[in-house]
Amino acid sequence: MLDWLRGKKDSGPAKAKRGGDEDLFDEEFQRRLEYLAIVARRVYAGRMRAERRSKKTGAGIEFADHRDYVPGDDFRYLDWNVYQRTGRLLVRLFEEEEDLSVYVLLDTSRSMGMGSPRKIDYGKKLAAALGYVALANLDRVSILSFTDRMEERLAPTRGKNRIFKLFEFLRPLQPDGETGLQDALKTFAAQNKRRGIAILISDLYDPAGFEDGINQLRYAKFEPYVIHLFDPIEVEPPLHGDVRLVDHETGEARDVTITPRILAKYKAAHEAYRKEIADFCGQKQVAYHALRTDVPFDEAILSVLRSGGLVR
Repeated sequence: MLDWLRGKKDSGPAKAKRGGDEDLFDEEFQRRLEYLAIVARRVYAGRMRAERRSKKTGAGIEFADHRDYVPGDDFRYLDWNVYQRTGRLLVRLFEEEEDLSVYVLLDTSRSMGMGSPRKIDYGKKLAAALGYVALANLDRVSILSFTDRMEERLAPTRGKNRIFKLFEFLRPLQPDGETGLQDALKTFAAQNKRRGIAILISDLYDPAGFEDGINQLRYAKFEPYVIHLFDPIEVEPPLHGDVRLVDHETGEARDVTITPRILAKYKAAHEAYRKEIADFCGQKQVAYHALRTDVPFDEAILSVLRSGGLVR
């Protein structure tokens, strides 16, 4: 991610100030969360619970199969209707439901400190909102931050009242370090043996590319969802004349002369990059959502939910 300078001193890649994090999850934000949870229940009402069933059998409520009675089986599970018809003693088996594991992976590299609002702040709101919707659906939610490695982790939790734990975890996170999707997500996959949905929230500015990182989730049998954040100024930067472009993560600088032709080529390249990500995700059957940070977060969440498949 490139920053730009016009004869002013670069502040360097130091950590950004917290700048208003305390207001990210105010009362108005919490009221919107409840509305989103209600909408999510409506969106997914009527979906078969089979989507969340495990292959385990036990004393659940959904009939799965029969097996022959053996001494010691609980008489309550004998199928007397079958016995009356066939004379065979069969035990009814039931499918058990498991809570779904939802992992929210938030990019906290330095490039996420760019924009207005900062991409990291927008990402925090998305993480909190998606986490709350999952908690309201009785899923097991964990939030993790990463750069070129896994950083902080909120242990799996469940229940709507745990949303304040999510707030406490997300508030202090600040952008620092470089982006390295492959290494970070490889570590994540190795450390989390319980598979589930992995929601990746990132600007995807990785010099090594985005493909290997997403593939780490796919190969480890997670169900990845990619939420790609970008600020409008990244698409059409307000630049002209002689400027110095500075990589926000590495500090590498380059002097260039910005002309309308250069800006047009840059805009086309950015659009091509987003299309490349969308095409890759489409080919691999990975859900992909490109979100501009000037879109209100609740509208963004609704668009993600209504596209289907994210929260069950």
